[in-house]
Amino acid sequence: MAEIKFGLFLPTGDFTQAREAALQAEAEGFYSVSINDHFFSPLGAPTSPQLECLTTLTAVAAVTKRVRLAPSVINFSFRTPAMLAKIASTLDHVSNGRLILGLGAGWKRDEYEAHGYPYPSNAERLAQLDDGLAVIKAMWTQATPSYRGRYFSIAGAHNNPRPLQRPHPPIMIGGSGSKLLKIAAVHADIINLIPPIFNGRDFVNDPAAAPKFDAMELKRRIRMLHGFAEAAGRDPRRIEISGLTVVNVTRNASDPAFRATAKMIGFDDLDAASHSPVLLMGTPEQVRRELQSRIEDWGMTYYIILPISPESRELFVKEVMPHFA
Repeated sequence: MAEIKFGLFLPTGDFTQAREAALQAEAEGFYSVSINDHFFSPLGAPTSPQLECLTTLTAVAAVTKRVRLAPSVINFSFRTPAMLAKIASTLDHVSNGRLILGLGAGWKRDEYEAHGYPYPSNAERLAQLDDGLAVIKAMWTQATPSYRGRYFSIAGAHNNPRPLQRPHPPIMIGGSGSKLLKIAAVHADIINLIPPIFNGRDFVNDPAAAPKFDAMELKRRIRMLHGFAEAAGRDPRRIEISGLTVVNVTRNASDPAFRATAKMIGFDDLDAASHSPVLLMGTPEQVRRELQSRIEDWGMTYYIILPISPESRELFVKEVMPHFA
């Protein structure tokens, strides 16, 4: 069986908390730590504290030794691809080769507008992501990087030192829309599957998104990805399947917190919520069974988790993770 990996989503509004959570995650055996890339917190108001993603992960890299750094995910619109390639190369050196470059096309329109970024259509943002990935790969792998595309061009964009990882750091693409899956089929080493964003809100802020993105829909999108990969001449098995998952674990199988968590994500049906790709809920034994089923049925081997409470994190670490080591 493929290695089963667990990543931890760090606190996003306070660096001391993020640093301590990362150090604890490394001690507990997590494979990676993640933070999102926003100016405005998607979980609060525009005035809520929100750390900058890559600065935070660079600081975390300097105080950790083993845990990987996996931004989940970088908004491609906020930096030119050449600048992002340079930042990522530096972070790979600071971390001694522990970067996973997580990328997405962006979606939170209010932070674009507030900070003076144009907000192109979904199709154009995705086309820019595709074009920009070619720039990043060129700067990571070519001695004298050059590329001319529809949106971005470089000529002699020397990038020294290049990343430590060869041929380059893993690329993780986040989302599940069909156009994004086509991009992932060409460029991604990892696909982080979350409900597609059609109306400018992610699944945490759109109560209709998660219930539509059930196991059947997830598997349909994995099949789409595999078909696109084959059409691009890639072996689909080379693209690791990952997910972003809210975790609520307690010893009480009838804990009312389960229903509250389900409702928070948009579910009225507790059973449907328990099998949702974006939720893991139950006692440690129930969560272990559900995880094993997902691994076998979906082929998902990398889970980035957001524990709902300290108890959920502790039980997940002590009574779920060891069964998949």
